[in-house]
Amino acid sequence: MTRARRLTGLALATTALLACGAAAPALAQPNGPKYGTPATAFHRTATYPVYLNVPAGVDPADETVAEISAISPDGDTVIYTDAEGERIGFLDVTDPSNPVGAGTLALDEITDAPVASPTSVAAYGELVLVVVDTTDYDADTLASKPRSGELVAVDATTHEVVATFDLAGQPDSIAVSPDGAYAAIAMENQRNEDFPADGGVGDDGDLPQAPAGFVQVITFGGTPTDPGTWSIDPVSLTDGAALPILEAAGIDTPEDPEPEYVAINDANQLAVSLQENNALVTIDLATRAVTAAFDLGAPVVPNVDTDDDGAIELTDTIEVPREPDAIAWIGDEYVATANEGDWKGGSRGWSIFDAATGEVVWDAGDTFEHLAIAHGLYNDGRADNKGAEPEGLAVAEFDGVPTAFVASERSNFVAVYDVSDPTAPVFQQLLFATNGPEGILPVPSRDLLVVSSEVDDSEEGVRAAVNLYQVQQGEPSQPSIVSADVDGLPIGWSALGALSADPFDKGIVYAASDNALTPATVFTVDVSDKKGQAVIVDSLVVTDGGEEASFDVEGLQALEDGGFWLAVEGSSGPANALVRIDASGEVVDEVTLPDEVAAHVRNWGFEGVTITAEGTGDEALWVAIQRPLWVDPSVGAGSLELYEGNVARIGRYDLADESWAFFGIELEETGVDGDWIGLSEITAIDDDTLAIIERDKLNGPDAALKTVITVEVPDELPGEGELTILEKSLAIDVLPALQELDGWTQEKLEGFTIGIDRQVYAVTDNDGVDDATGETVFLRLGDAKKVIPAFR
Repeated sequence: MTRARRLTGLALATTALLACGAAAPALAQPNGPKYGTPATAFHRTATYPVYLNVPAGVDPADETVAEISAISPDGDTVIYTDAEGERIGFLDVTDPSNPVGAGTLALDEITDAPVASPTSVAAYGELVLVVVDTTDYDADTLASKPRSGELVAVDATTHEVVATFDLAGQPDSIAVSPDGAYAAIAMENQRNEDFPADGGVGDDGDLPQAPAGFVQVITFGGTPTDPGTWSIDPVSLTDGAALPILEAAGIDTPEDPEPEYVAINDANQLAVSLQENNALVTIDLATRAVTAAFDLGAPVVPNVDTDDDGAIELTDTIEVPREPDAIAWIGDEYVATANEGDWKGGSRGWSIFDAATGEVVWDAGDTFEHLAIAHGLYNDGRADNKGAEPEGLAVAEFDGVPTAFVASERSNFVAVYDVSDPTAPVFQQLLFATNGPEGILPVPSRDLLVVSSEVDDSEEGVRAAVNLYQVQQGEPSQPSIVSADVDGLPIGWSALGALSADPFDKGIVYAASDNALTPATVFTVDVSDKKGQAVIVDSLVVTDGGEEASFDVEGLQALEDGGFWLAVEGSSGPANALVRIDASGEVVDEVTLPDEVAAHVRNWGFEGVTITAEGTGDEALWVAIQRPLWVDPSVGAGSLELYEGNVARIGRYDLADESWAFFGIELEETGVDGDWIGLSEITAIDDDTLAIIERDKLNGPDAALKTVITVEVPDELPGEGELTILEKSLAIDVLPALQELDGWTQEKLEGFTIGIDRQVYAVTDNDGVDDATGETVFLRLGDAKKVIPAFR
């Protein structure tokens, strides 16, 4: 069946209900399908993988992360925490388009603690304030051990220790007041997820688990640069008048508060998020008094997907505690919270509260998660566990406009909002980030935004990085493709691995998702705005016998009758198939490989399909087989032996006589250990000329080969068992176009097509945000007559 869609722009109005039962205010949006065309916007200028900054002797493949970051007073040096490497790093961002690693400082050089991990960092004058967790996290005994930590003041230039303060507990975040008079540290004393609550009751991870958390307040004194004049004072949340305030607020387990994040406003009022307690506490720094506490409630959020099943179906409603992580003041009256969730909740959005009353003045409802979906970033593997999971949050003023930045930990983006009116935020733009954006650092003095990411896996090519964005004129180059919404809900999409032009409409191309998304779906993409975003405006679900089909669609050919041929990659050679669907999406025909080829394909099979001489007696389908054939594909991948050298095949299937013929293409080599080259798409330029994607398996700074090649097919076809090797020519080197985006260079250049107006398009497969950044790049490569020599 077909799911009719219409282009309605990308306004994502929320219908969520607040915990109090009142309807949530609608999320105001700029007009138009591209979120407006601002005179200025944040443009990504660089993505710096922090493994490039590790000390000599450290294997660059070792895990190294960037979590929380700070900026030097002159705005030229980013300081980031690297808990995995047990160090802090320095990055020179004098030129935001060319950040330079400025070395690291190992914690064993600044503390004598046997165990040390940085949890947060702040810049204060000529000093770097490093918050260090020195707790021994022995899973067998942690429940009975005291938590411990230190604040280490380090000279920013010499890296010498100026002072060390015992924090008397396990710390999390630090904040310095805008006037430089105070700093505050959230002393979480976090629970142990492997132990039940005190007394052995309840499930593992339940509260309470002593000791209770608290806050440390540093007063910098008359000589701020001299730590000898500083004082450090604990503020208990369970002694004296504090506990009754928390109890009166009705928060979860008030006897065991666990502070997560701190923020200070211009009036030196401290806001503290208690994530596991689902609460917010305010403290007057001058008097050290707890002034208020609020339970943050459990909003009702409809139109979300809570099933980890590969399908994006916005049919569920949740009602769970917000459990905020990062928080930020908006002026002196409002506090914003990123509702990441923990053991009991996570409302998949963010909220704004009146700091005096605790009243919810605005809630994102379902709109934050819908941003992930509209941009192809929805991580379905997290659907049953907090979804897009907002974690980082910061607020700063840029060009006179109070601006909020909210980061999605699991969908790898930062959403930017105008919060001039805290009761009606206006979404401005979405910024792609590398995996697990954690630290959100606005630098208004430099018109910069610094985003540090904490996920690092060298085997998967996912590396932690510092992402830089700068306010510049014009519209950013990314995002390049989004989906429209219908009746308030975005079209769910991901993992676009195939493209095909419409046979009649120059403003339409089609894309298909691979098996990262189920059911198999063909998307209609509006490309009529030549200088703007491509917009997914329709979706067609593939059915087989009336039932939704789950195919790994890797190739797509639109037909003049409204149907499509699909290249379906199988988990084994015989499972590869060319599947024809009619205009309603129903399977009407299927073609498989001959046995003598299928037996040697394994799971690196069909990657593209195209057609020549459509509607004539010479009509033929052409397919690209991703990798060379194997002698025995039943053995493990590490033991595979090539059947015919480093040669991949393209196949020609004659629709009239149902016969196959095969040609060979000799593949390039990068010389990188573990890399392999394959084919990813095939497109007919004319009846004798084919364009084919040839690419490596590398990404990020290692990416080396992302090309479109062309081959001329001889009139005489190879006989059965024969293989004619075709001479190939470079048509388009796509790598520079991917690198010019200043992000993480994507691995999977997989879709390519040429419109009837000769416009050339390509797209990257985001792997369904699984071991990938999730960014989809939709490329407009120009007029085929100008960019493809064979087209001339």
